[in-house]
Amino acid sequence: TTRPPALWMLGTPTRRQTRKGRFTIAAKHHITIAEIYETELVDIEKAIAHYEQSADYYKGEESNSSANKCLLKVAAYAAQLEQYQKAIEVYEQVGASTMDNPLLKYSAKDYFFKAALCHFIVDELNAKLALEKYEEMFPAFTDSRECKLLKKLLEAHEEQNSEAYTEAVKEFDSISRLDQWLTTMLLRIKKSIPGDGDGDGDLK
Repeated sequence: TTRPPALWMLGTPTRRQTRKGRFTIAAKHHITIAEIYETELVDIEKAIAHYEQSADYYKGEESNSSANKCLLKVAAYAAQLEQYQKAIEVYEQVGASTMDNPLLKYSAKDYFFKAALCHFIVDELNAKLALEKYEEMFPAFTDSRECKLLKKLLEAHEEQNSEAYTEAVKEFDSISRLDQWLTTMLLRIKKSIPGDGDGDGDLK
């Protein structure tokens, strides 16, 4: 299949701009291409590749905040495609880069939370070990609602208690609304609890 004209047109200035060292402009071109793959072509693998390229260019200009925005797109899509290790690495990387920044550290708990959920889908023990690591790295995480939820979910999963799992999610959702990504990941974990029927239940 041929790429639409928009991608052909965007490709040339991107190469030209990198030769000039103008990485920020190149990064923006890659974001535009990624968005076309996201919305018009629905090719998430290619969108991921362009967001990664954009993040690399932003890092070259030390625009870490812009790089992290692209990386978070990469992580979210990687998890959706069940590329959990890739998602974990990105969430941990962004979490570590923001936890010492007074303006951004509040967001770090979200990134460690998402990394732990990806671990949890793969293996319960991995999630426990990751949670301990994140609490040690970022002590403020321990008192967060996200960390407390993870501990409840781990306990419910260990006890194979589907109802307790759902109740913990409902309690969290009543204060902090779950978005579609979190709902999807939490359902994937819930389906691994033996005795959860056909696994098609919701979290409400």
